[in-house]
Amino acid sequence: MDMAPPFEWSGRVDAEETGVTTRWHQHVRAAATRSTGGVTLIGFAVDEGVRRNGGRPGAARGPVSLRHALCNLPVLGEPAVWDAGDVSCGKGGLEDAQTRLAARVAQAIQHKSLPLVLGGGHEMAWGTFQGIVKKRPDTNRLLVVNLDAHFDLRTAAQANSGTPFRQMHDWCVQHQQAFNYRALGISRFANTQALFDRARQIGARYWLDEHLQDAGGVHDAQQALSLDLAQCDAVYLTVCLDVLPGAQAPGVSAPATLGVPLAHVERLIDQVMASGRVVAADIAELCPVLDRDCITSRLAARLAARITRGAA
Repeated sequence: MDMAPPFEWSGRVDAEETGVTTRWHQHVRAAATRSTGGVTLIGFAVDEGVRRNGGRPGAARGPVSLRHALCNLPVLGEPAVWDAGDVSCGKGGLEDAQTRLAARVAQAIQHKSLPLVLGGGHEMAWGTFQGIVKKRPDTNRLLVVNLDAHFDLRTAAQANSGTPFRQMHDWCVQHQQAFNYRALGISRFANTQALFDRARQIGARYWLDEHLQDAGGVHDAQQALSLDLAQCDAVYLTVCLDVLPGAQAPGVSAPATLGVPLAHVERLIDQVMASGRVVAADIAELCPVLDRDCITSRLAARLAARITRGAA
C-alpha cells in the first residue's frame, strides 16, 4: 500500500490581473474513477533500482519536487491533468512497486488518458512498459524511444535502474514480439563495450550525444526517427534527465559531462509527441538532494509541461 498523503497543489494566484491567469496548481485535479482523457500524472517515489545499480540515491523525492516545480507554471493549451498520486517502495520491494506502477499506467490507458510517470529511478521504465502491454497486448509494433546517456541494457542478478530495456527485450522475445528500441544521447564514456555489443545484437538504433550537439546532427536523427514513427502502432517515450548536460541538469545520479542541449532534447520530444501515437511517457532520475537551486526540478517541470501540451 502507498500511504503517503496526496500532494497539495498550491501556488501563486494572480487575483488582480486581467485575462486568463490559470496556473498548474489551479488546473490539476485528483484522479478519480470517472477521470477520462487528458494526462494522468503518476509519481514513482522509488530509487531502490538506483541503489542496486550502485548509483547515488535520492530520486525517491523526485515526484514531489517535480510537482512543486509544476505548480506555478502557466496553463497554455494543456488538456485536463489528473494526479493519480505516488507509488512508493514498501516492504514488497522494487518488483512490487513496479507491478503497482504498471496497474496505474494500465488504468490511465483504459481511461483514454496519457500516463506521465514522474520519477524516481529509471527502473520505473519496466513498470511503465508492463502497464502498456497489459492494456495494449496487440501492439506488436511498439516503438520505445529513450532519451538517455545510458542504454540501460544491463544483465544483473537483481533488476535495477540499469536493466529495464533489457527486461523489455526479454519480454518481447518470450512473447514473440519485435523489440523496437531507439536511444538518443548515448555517451561513449558511460557505457561499456559489452553494452554497445548488446545494443547491436538486439537491433537497437542509437545516436551518440556527440552527434546531437548541433542542428545538423539533430536533423539527421529526426529524419531517421520520422521513419520509425511512421511505421509503429504506438510509442513509449521515456526521458532520463541525465541525457542533458550536467550544468543544465545537476540533480541526477550521474550528471553528464557532455549531454544533449535542452533545446535539442525538446525538438526530439516535440517530434515524438506530434506523431499522435504516444501511449505513455515518463521522466526519470530527478534527484532533488543533488540539485542546485532547483534547476533540475524546474527543467523536469518544463519537459513535463511540454509533453502534456503535446498530448493536447
